[in-house]
Amino acid sequence: MLATLDQQARQFRDDVLAGLSAPIPAVPARWLYDQRGSELFDRITRLPAYYPTRTEMGIFDEIMPEVAARVPKGAVVVEFGAGSQTKTPILLEAVSPAAYIPVDISGDYLEQSAVELQRLFPRIEVVPVVADFARPFTLPGGFAHLPRLGFFPGSTIGNFVPWSAADLLRHFRALLGAGSQLLIGMDRVKPVERLIAAYDDPEGVTAQFTLNLLTRINRELDGDIPVDAFRHEARWNDMLSRIEIHLVAKRDVAFIVADHSFAFAKGASIHVENSHKYDPRGARVLLLAGGWTPLVEWSDAAGDFAEILAIAEPERFAP
Repeated sequence: MLATLDQQARQFRDDVLAGLSAPIPAVPARWLYDQRGSELFDRITRLPAYYPTRTEMGIFDEIMPEVAARVPKGAVVVEFGAGSQTKTPILLEAVSPAAYIPVDISGDYLEQSAVELQRLFPRIEVVPVVADFARPFTLPGGFAHLPRLGFFPGSTIGNFVPWSAADLLRHFRALLGAGSQLLIGMDRVKPVERLIAAYDDPEGVTAQFTLNLLTRINRELDGDIPVDAFRHEARWNDMLSRIEIHLVAKRDVAFIVADHSFAFAKGASIHVENSHKYDPRGARVLLLAGGWTPLVEWSDAAGDFAEILAIAEPERFAP
């Protein structure tokens, strides 16, 4: 079966095998988002303890008139990591673009979302692209002559360590081109207790979301991982300014994935996600490192979350 896998499935297999074999076992966070994972994440965004989505949507309600005034008419909106229908309609309603291109790794979920958005916005051409936005891909043809607005909400940039986050932003710049704009959300540093509660909710939905990765591995990669042998754990790493999500072995455990054998001692973990938190200056420096010049920054009254509009200015010969 594995020999016939498509490119995305092969990449999933390769990432899982390499990650489980690494000195510090880890699986990239993007593989959390299959159909079930995407559905669970939507549930997470509505939990009382999970402030980012609620806070960002509040910011959107305030800033969209100004965003619309700064985005050229008839633009193309390219959303990286699309799938949720909570924030995107707010932007599309305000900006009224000529086209909307959602890019996501979860094809089934993306298709459902695209159909619903096309129904809500019949005058906007919705062209979904199934791809890993962190890897090279091409945009659909026919839109090269239109101005572009990249959309990267939810502090998804925080899932990437700073050096790969800067690379990702440079990738966005190359894809969208000089003169394009980027509307990006970034979560800010706050008390550790609030952060832990947001990523380890008492309802246990985040734990289901994380453990679903093991279920997906079993289903798609001929694995026999005993899911009940692992537990979800959220940790704050103050030196690196990030929440870390780990799957921790509750007992000594051995299993097979894609004909490869693995063993984890009790207490060993698989690192599956980071969520870096930025202060205002750090956020701007990251954008500049990725080739984007901040134009305007907005935040909620408590300063919990930031939304930044940046532009890909033409490259200069000298400062």
